[in-house]
Amino acid sequence: MIRVLLADDQPLIRSGFRALLDIEDDIEVVAEAADGSEAVALAREHLPDIALVDIQMPVVDGIEATRRIAADPALAGVHVVILTNYGLDEYVFHALRAGAAGFLVKDIQPEDFLHAVRVAARGDALLAPSITRRLIDRFVTQPLHTGAGADLDELTNREREAVALLAQGLSNDQIADRMVISPMTAKTHINRAMAKLHARDRAQLVVLAYEAGLVAPRNS
Repeated sequence: MIRVLLADDQPLIRSGFRALLDIEDDIEVVAEAADGSEAVALAREHLPDIALVDIQMPVVDGIEATRRIAADPALAGVHVVILTNYGLDEYVFHALRAGAAGFLVKDIQPEDFLHAVRVAARGDALLAPSITRRLIDRFVTQPLHTGAGADLDELTNREREAVALLAQGLSNDQIADRMVISPMTAKTHINRAMAKLHARDRAQLVVLAYEAGLVAPRNS
């Protein structure tokens, strides 16, 4: 059973998401929060698998709530998926750096929303396709702050290659095709890279790849 915490300051939005989740046999909404501070407290109380967190909330916003959840060792099993009405690039990067496992716009189709919850519960990075493209376009067309990222010397050449492809927005199957390996081997490369770089999840691994310069910026 996938346990979900809903955090949004608009009761109608929470009710809509809850209505979608409650009819699923494998998903249970365990708590609802109206602000980021309450979301963190309820996460500690209920230890959900997924925290669906609105990015703009009173008292404590979604990015800070995500940062507090990600920094708490007791909440290591909680995967935060950020929700927003807008696909704003600066929010995407800050949310991922804060420790979010994914990022979705609220106008997502119901079936895609339910799929997103299940993907995030497996520990896979989750970004809405349009946001993934914007994130990649932004960070491969501007200078990177090299030296501030992870130490990629810890990785083998094949692990570096897999991480670079992940940072370009490719799935495990696409990485496998590009590297001429099995999807399981591709997943193994990614998981080992996460462990070596102490990345919380695949989304954070993408951020580290950009910050370390593994994905080279294009000439503008």
